[in-house]
Amino acid sequence: MKIKRRNFIQYVSLAGLSVPYILPSRVSGDTAPSKKITLGFIGVGYQGIQRNLKSFLNEQDCHVISVCDAFMNKAQEAKKLVDETYGTTDCKAFQDFREIIHDASIDAVVISTPDHWHVPMSIMAMEAGKDVFCEKPTLNINEGRELVNVCKKHNAIFQAGIEDRSSIHFHKMVEWVKNGEIGELERVNVTLPAGSDFALESPEAPPADLDWNLWQGPAASSEYSKNRTGFWQWRNINMYSKGALLDMGTHLVDTAQIGINDPDVCPVEVSGTGDIPVDRMSDVPVKFDLNYRYGNGTELHVKNGPKGGWDPDGCSLEYIGSKGWIRRKTWSAGLEASDKNILRKRYAEGESLHWPLPPGEHRDFLDGVKARKNPIYPAIDMHHMSTMLHMGVICIQLGRKLHWDTQGESFVDDQEANNLRQGPAPRDWQKAS
Repeated sequence: MKIKRRNFIQYVSLAGLSVPYILPSRVSGDTAPSKKITLGFIGVGYQGIQRNLKSFLNEQDCHVISVCDAFMNKAQEAKKLVDETYGTTDCKAFQDFREIIHDASIDAVVISTPDHWHVPMSIMAMEAGKDVFCEKPTLNINEGRELVNVCKKHNAIFQAGIEDRSSIHFHKMVEWVKNGEIGELERVNVTLPAGSDFALESPEAPPADLDWNLWQGPAASSEYSKNRTGFWQWRNINMYSKGALLDMGTHLVDTAQIGINDPDVCPVEVSGTGDIPVDRMSDVPVKFDLNYRYGNGTELHVKNGPKGGWDPDGCSLEYIGSKGWIRRKTWSAGLEASDKNILRKRYAEGESLHWPLPPGEHRDFLDGVKARKNPIYPAIDMHHMSTMLHMGVICIQLGRKLHWDTQGESFVDDQEANNLRQGPAPRDWQKAS
C-alpha cells in the first residue's frame, strides 16, 4: 500500500517538524533492487553498535546516513564509526530520535533502545512510511498486538533483532524435533540466567550529554540516579523492561516454542513461582520457575539458573520426546542426543518439515525490504514470543495459575490478570521536552 504524499506531509506537519520534499523510497515506489537502502539508527549503546551497526555496515546494499542516542556522546561515537567505515564525514548524529523518524530520505530505522521504547518508536517509524529492524521484546502484551496491527496497516517490513533462528545449532534441534527424530514431543526444559537484584540509589543530576526526558519517554517520570540507565540495571526495572525472563527468554524460549509447533503458538496455561524484590531498584522477577502447557499437550518448563546477567553457561535447552531427547547444555555447547545417530540425520531438499536455515537477521531484513516480504522474525512472532513470557511475569505477580485464550488474547475469567496485559497510561514526554 502506498501512502499519498499529501497524507504523509500532513502527518509529519502535525508532529511539528519540517520535512524535505521527498518520500522514503518504499512510499514513493522506488524499490529497485539496485538501490541502496538508507538506514537511520536509534539507540547506539552496546547492542546498537556491536551487534547491529557493525553488522549493517558490512552489508553492501545499505547505507547508514544517521545515528541517534539520548546520550549524545554515544551518538558521536557511532557517527565516528560510520564515517571511518565509509571514508566520509557525511553521517549525521542526533540526540532526538524524531529527527530520524521524520527524515524522508531514510528508508528504514534500526531501533536498539531499552524495551519501553521498542513499540512506540517502531509504530512512529511505520506511520512515517519506514520499515523497521527492532530489538526485542515488547513491554506488555497489548502493545505487541498494536505493533502487529500497525505493521499490517502500513504494509511495513518488520524484523525483530534475534539471531537464534539463524543459528545452525538451534535450527537443527528444531528440525530434528519437527521431523519426529525423538518421537512425539512431550516436554521442553529451558534454563535462563537469573535476574539481577540492584539496590535503590540516591538521585542525582543527569550527565550533561544525556537528554533524560527522551531516555524515559513514555515511562513514568523518575529522578535520575547513577546506574539507572546501566546495561543490566534498566533491564530489571519494571517501567523499562521485565527482567531476564523477557530479555533472555526471547532467545531460548523462542526456539523451544518453534519446536513445540502448536498451531495456536502460545500456551493455554501457566503456573509457577518467582521472586520479585521489594524496596529495591529491581522490581521484576529475578528468580522464576514456570510451567506452561500448550493446546497440543506439550509442556514447557522455564527456570532460572544460579547466576544473573549474561551467563552463557547458565543457559540450556532440552527437548524430550517419546523416543529420546536432544539438548544443548549451555549457550555455546555442542549438541547431545539420546542416540548419536539423531545428530547425523540430514534431509534431502523438500523432505524436512522445518523451514530452511535463513541468513543472519540483518541480511534477512535487507532481503525482506527489497522483496517486500516478511523476514524470518516478523512482528507477529515477536508478539507471540513476548506474550507467553509476559504470561509468566503476570503469573508470578499474582501468585496463581492462569489460563489463556489464544484466539481472544486474554486471560480466562480473570479481570485482574487482564488488567496487566497493558501498562499504565504513557507519559506525555513530548509535552515535557
